[in-house]
Amino acid sequence: MIRFEARDYDDPLVRELVDEVQQEYVVRYGGPDAAPVDPVEFVPPTGMFFVAFVSDEPVATGAWRFVAEGVVEIKRMYVPVAHRRRGYARVMLAHLESTAHAAGAGTIVLNTGQEQPEAIALYESSGYLEVPGYGHYACAPLAVFYGKDLD
Repeated sequence: MIRFEARDYDDPLVRELVDEVQQEYVVRYGGPDAAPVDPVEFVPPTGMFFVAFVSDEPVATGAWRFVAEGVVEIKRMYVPVAHRRRGYARVMLAHLESTAHAAGAGTIVLNTGQEQPEAIALYESSGYLEVPGYGHYACAPLAVFYGKDLD
């Protein structure tokens, strides 16, 4: 059974898992995610950060933050290597969508990269469609942007 806990971005476990995903970006892209992130953006009601657990083991992370009226952006979707290919990312994505919608979001956007084909497959199979680039990586050649209507 998967349990979701809302955590602060500065929580030690969250920092450890965010450091892991940043190391994955270094391997895949040659550097960490350079898009600005302020921990305050993930404090309700402007956003939320979640860790998914099976028993006491963290199996996924994910967050959303409002970026415009009725629009949230997904950040820090991550499944540790030992827990991949078990559906945890899909369950986290559904949780992010439902909690964002409950908080008043009608649209959800995100960006990922071409070096993350498993993420692209997840988003496309979950009904996300490509949208124009935005934010820090708007013109980055390996960036891919998706959106979904939650209403």
